[in-house]
Amino acid sequence: MEAIDDTEAVNLLAEAVRIPSITGTAAESEMQHWCARLLIEADLDVDLWQLDLVGLQGMDGFPGTEAPRTEGYGLVGVIGDEGPPALVLQGHVDVVPTGDLARWEGNDPFTPRLTGDTLHGRGACDMKAGLIANLAVTRAVKRSGVRLARPLAVHCVVGEEDGGLGAFATLARGHTGKAAVITEPTNGTVITANAGALTFQIEIAGRAAHGATRQEGVSAVEVFWPVFAAIRQLEASRNSALPALFAGNALPYPIEIGTVRAGDWPSSVPDLLVAQGRMGVRLDEDPADARAAFEQALHDINHPWLRTHPPTVTWPGGQFASGRLNPGHPLIDEITRAVADTTGVTPPAAAAPYGSDLRLYSAGGIPSLHYGPGDVRFAHAPREQVDLGELRAVIRTLALLTVRRCGVR
Repeated sequence: MEAIDDTEAVNLLAEAVRIPSITGTAAESEMQHWCARLLIEADLDVDLWQLDLVGLQGMDGFPGTEAPRTEGYGLVGVIGDEGPPALVLQGHVDVVPTGDLARWEGNDPFTPRLTGDTLHGRGACDMKAGLIANLAVTRAVKRSGVRLARPLAVHCVVGEEDGGLGAFATLARGHTGKAAVITEPTNGTVITANAGALTFQIEIAGRAAHGATRQEGVSAVEVFWPVFAAIRQLEASRNSALPALFAGNALPYPIEIGTVRAGDWPSSVPDLLVAQGRMGVRLDEDPADARAAFEQALHDINHPWLRTHPPTVTWPGGQFASGRLNPGHPLIDEITRAVADTTGVTPPAAAAPYGSDLRLYSAGGIPSLHYGPGDVRFAHAPREQVDLGELRAVIRTLALLTVRRCGVR
């Protein structure tokens, strides 16, 4: 604990936010090399490799991607060499795009801004604070001279935001562990399960005509409304009976339309509408069953035009299955006790409504949960921020968990 350097951690977080590591961009690779340098400086055994993007796409279970990319890197650092790591600390380096810059105070999301004990900027919450917490633990272990009896590993991954490419590649390379903590923002809660999320695309046909004679055509925009209504009805039915882990969350399996494009000329009746969105996957639900339910709901729409011109549904992009940790796994008690011992507060356990790398690690045989600094309500938003007090507390919790789970010689 005495070897933890809080000032260094905050400075590293600010430096990390300055790297605009949007999913699929060159800066994502820059961020991986930045993390590799820190791990090397801390004297870890480091594996930094370029991903075989084509080869990974041909493997069973490939999670899909959305952002175009020409390269990607994997990064793993390990302390110790006797057997598989007793603990993996995992975090993703990529962030989502910024949106309208005018909505950011100062108009620059990648210039970190400090107000009181809060650091603002794209990625500060999701999830560079968690990433820095992981790196800070390794630096404290090395700086202190503590010798772990079993290895500790840090996994830094790309492409989490658009499907989980980096986690999939890391597991495919053979990196494993007895248990993992993914330091996504959890705001003091231990997240032991994730809903999934599937990206969909709907194409709706209309009939083109001059806007001045619109009754001669069929607007694809107009016939989209019964499709949207059917999606909302499906969403309500899928959220009618919820697991106890989602207590307090009335909509853990949302279905949302994210983009809509229609028409190609202002004075024409649009003959095509393309909508893209995401569908929540229920805990333990086969994604194939979720896709089938969605397609059936659109097939059952009672509309004269749609009966003869049914919507076309495809499933591009990220495909997140759900995932969960066995409620009896000792990692839950271990992290709960570490939080209580460092903060004085016993954290609740819950499930999250978003997809994450948890399901890939669980499927890969690594029992996993989320615990990290930040409030996910600030993620993906122009108000993104993280409380630095949470960062300091999480570093200490993870340091304590590390020495307890890995043991000391």
